[in-house]
Amino acid sequence: MDISGNTVFIPGATSGIGLALALRLQEKGNTVIIGGRRRGKLDEIIAAHPHLHAVEVDVTDPADIQRAAVQVLGAHPGLNVLVTMAGVMRVEDWTTPEGFMTTAEETVTTNLLGTIRLIGAFIEHLRTRPAATIMTVSSGLAFAPLRATPTYNATKAAVHQLSESLRLQLADTTVRVVELVPPAVRTDLMPGHSENEFAMPLDDFTDEVMALLDAQPEAREIQVENVKFLRYGEARGDYDDVVAALNHRDPHGG
Repeated sequence: MDISGNTVFIPGATSGIGLALALRLQEKGNTVIIGGRRRGKLDEIIAAHPHLHAVEVDVTDPADIQRAAVQVLGAHPGLNVLVTMAGVMRVEDWTTPEGFMTTAEETVTTNLLGTIRLIGAFIEHLRTRPAATIMTVSSGLAFAPLRATPTYNATKAAVHQLSESLRLQLADTTVRVVELVPPAVRTDLMPGHSENEFAMPLDDFTDEVMALLDAQPEAREIQVENVKFLRYGEARGDYDDVVAALNHRDPHGG
């Protein structure tokens, strides 16, 4: 995707990677609309960053996604970039149903169905634009599993394959599919995650992502250097070592 001159909607941008990316894209000359469930949080962000726009949206609710899409497109008919950022990550214990059923369903609904439903709400509009981008957000854990978060790992693997498949289906359209593949980043995605010394500082991650978007406008995957250890373990032939190292180093590895 071109790094400037776009109109970008980022549901799931009230904190962490989503908000950091929204601010950087706005600084580069893009019109950026952030989305989130909490009206108060959105108002707080807009007060601090008045050049952003905000739309309330709950990505776990298909009707609310449709309502938000109408609102976004009504106010910003030039929208040409959708970033499906919204996601949750939960520690689970799969030895009993009580340890995972509720969190697993919530995670699938947000991370996978939320992504699918957002694309469904915007795809027809995006196809009318002369140049459009869908940016999905997977994870290094799509390629090497963290023991503590089985459903999160599975949803991010699904997002990766969804991205690969959509790229094939949309190859003859004006819509490109770009997959952002974060490593562990110091955000509040999970308790203690922002203090994890093995996670990448948020500013460093965002700097590298923006540099990659600028230097590689045709890239299919945006991979910072820190994620390549996880992303290519199987290709290198050291997958078992990667999984062992990941779970030994991460405080949620168990």
